[in-house]
Amino acid sequence: MAERETKGHEDERVRRAAAPGEKAPRMHAFYRGKIEASVKCAITGFDDLSIWYTPGVAAPCKEIAADPAKLRDYTNVANAVAVVSDGSRVLGLGNIGARASLPVMEGKALLFKYLGGVGAFPIVLDTQDENEIVQAVRWIAPGFGGINLEDIATPKCFPILDRLRAELDIPVWHDDQQGTAAVTLAGLFNALDVVGKRLDGVTIALLGIGAAGAATLRVLIAAGVPPGHVRVVDMVDGKTAVLGSSHDLERLFPYRGELLGKTNRDGVRGSTPEALSGADVVIAFTKPGPDTIHKDWIRAMRPRGIGFFMANPVPEIWPWDASEAGLAVVGTGRGDFPNQINNSLGFPGIFRGTLDVCATTITDEMAIAAARAIAQTAVDRGLREDSILPTMMETDTFINQAVAVGLKAIEQGIARRPLTADELRAEAENRICHAQQETLILQREGLIPPPPP
Repeated sequence: MAERETKGHEDERVRRAAAPGEKAPRMHAFYRGKIEASVKCAITGFDDLSIWYTPGVAAPCKEIAADPAKLRDYTNVANAVAVVSDGSRVLGLGNIGARASLPVMEGKALLFKYLGGVGAFPIVLDTQDENEIVQAVRWIAPGFGGINLEDIATPKCFPILDRLRAELDIPVWHDDQQGTAAVTLAGLFNALDVVGKRLDGVTIALLGIGAAGAATLRVLIAAGVPPGHVRVVDMVDGKTAVLGSSHDLERLFPYRGELLGKTNRDGVRGSTPEALSGADVVIAFTKPGPDTIHKDWIRAMRPRGIGFFMANPVPEIWPWDASEAGLAVVGTGRGDFPNQINNSLGFPGIFRGTLDVCATTITDEMAIAAARAIAQTAVDRGLREDSILPTMMETDTFINQAVAVGLKAIEQGIARRPLTADELRAEAENRICHAQQETLILQREGLIPPPPP
């Protein structure tokens, strides 16, 4: 009888986990997308149109031609971000192409606006060629204050990011890299606090060294994790393996070999079970589950362990199974489970602070500053094993990040518009609250209809 009740309870949890995907097509069809352009200037009558367009608009155009710096004063460019994807590695769906990736990019733009007050525009490219992607972004860059690269497959995502950063004078960021790394680090700060362990004293099994895994490894090390304490697992010759000195790392994992060579101090060999044995933390960026990681592997970890299972749309193991196997803190990328560790907690606030000081790039140090701000926001309202991070609906999370990121950019000498902490906070509060109030007003007035039953 008890076994049937347990099975029924698990089946119900699985059904609830499937609900968002079941509702999404109907909701998307009802609204025909999630974002649209809106007007931000006053229009009081016909004469105003002659100011905002011809003939009046010629005057600011001529001033910008004479002094390009006025572009930020006379247009929305300073608060505009392009969300660029070729659809080659979308969520857990793989290479679904540009058109099929558009709902994700629209969703990204929605979060930019609602959570960060950033005007973001989805741009999907009908090419998966590295050089063509770089050229396309070069061509559109003058109309934006920042570029967010999204869901571009490895290894080409690494040179695309590096090349665009070198060639453009606006911040270019690959959210699957630094964004994921920042939020993962924030979660780890607080999870370690909850279980009473130190960042420099734990052994970490990092499963997957793609874009998210590579950036997370780099940022963890920059934040204080000894590289030798990390065991990295990925595919070698068609099989999962703990990476080490016996592998030709740069050939197998271009742009990551040097960093990987510093890991696995103890020379652990084998596969995922061996990487998890005796580890304190497992961070997984692998294939969707729920049976990618098994309970028995987790049982071999040290007591009071931590597990972040980041595959989408289904984590590598159901969180309740990971808890039953002995983990004290479990996080996933999903908002319908406790402890959502999702880059959506990071990029809106990080870009808010970056744009407000007109920074020329987004450094790992800025990402770490954001991670500390996210973590502290959760600490201020109290930590629990099932609540190590704030949620996306806690606006202070993004305001606090904007302040921390802006100040770090100023400290690093890459800000073209230095502001005080108070000025940064006021700017972020104004932008974010405006975006959220605008949405609420449109809903209240019926201009955004309620969702279908």
